[in-house]
Amino acid sequence: MSTLTEVPILRGTAERAERMARAFRLWITAGPGLGWIVVFLILPSAILLAIGFFSIGNYGNPRLPLTLEPFREVAGYSILGWSPANITTILRSLVQAVSAAGLTILLAYPVVFFITAQPIALRPLLLLFVVLPSWTNQVVRTYAWMELLGPGSGLSHLAQTIGFIPHHLGLLPGIFAMQVGLTYNYLPYMVVPLYAAAEKLDWTLVEAGRDLYASGTKLFWSAVFPQTIPGLLSGIILVAIPAFGDYVVPMLLGGGKSMMIGSLIAAQFLNTPNWPYGAALTIFMLIFTCGGLIVFRVMTKRLGGSEGTMM
Repeated sequence: MSTLTEVPILRGTAERAERMARAFRLWITAGPGLGWIVVFLILPSAILLAIGFFSIGNYGNPRLPLTLEPFREVAGYSILGWSPANITTILRSLVQAVSAAGLTILLAYPVVFFITAQPIALRPLLLLFVVLPSWTNQVVRTYAWMELLGPGSGLSHLAQTIGFIPHHLGLLPGIFAMQVGLTYNYLPYMVVPLYAAAEKLDWTLVEAGRDLYASGTKLFWSAVFPQTIPGLLSGIILVAIPAFGDYVVPMLLGGGKSMMIGSLIAAQFLNTPNWPYGAALTIFMLIFTCGGLIVFRVMTKRLGGSEGTMM
């Protein structure tokens, strides 16, 4: 009888020991990475967000008491009254993000279908050529575009010849140069998810469309494009969100002529210190980013995308 009673007890003890061993192995393998994320990402972000609720000190540093004044400044209110400057900056940054996403989409689709049309053994190499420039530091790549678009460059001379710009100016700095830089920097982030979606295309639908004598354009919109929507939405997220808060490209290629939200936040910590105001702007940008992610997640689910595609 005692033997029959001891068997469930021993089995339960063995199961608990196995769970503890599994949890120990999990913490040993994932613990260093989680610790790195907590110490160098979560804690600094939490401190920065907390600064947004402090008052401004004599030198722009945060101090007590706690206040919501930085958020009033984000809304445009100050001692001089209300100004639409912040709203203009936010809308300009939004237009910048949408334009960058749109241009990368127009360029990514031909690149993706060119790669998928090649032999299977050649596709990884072609995809590597697309991704390879992103392995270089963004500042270095942006300085390269400064040389290509500067007043004395061949591209600027060509633009002057066709009347795109005056003869005494170059393509740099300006909105055009900034959009070129953003499109170049974020194009790989659109190509990769679109390529992943294009590899899974059901070509029987395309063949059915051809059998029904559908034109090339109608065939694309009816049979091909709907199947690439999950990858397209993932690419939009990967391009639009970082482009919305980009700092390097607008400052170097835009020349600081048009203030963007990334430049505005950086200025609060560097040029004209106002840490609480800069932290409040960061909170707004995070809210916008999270809102965009939620919207695209809902859209992906409704259009038949999986959660794995969004991640």
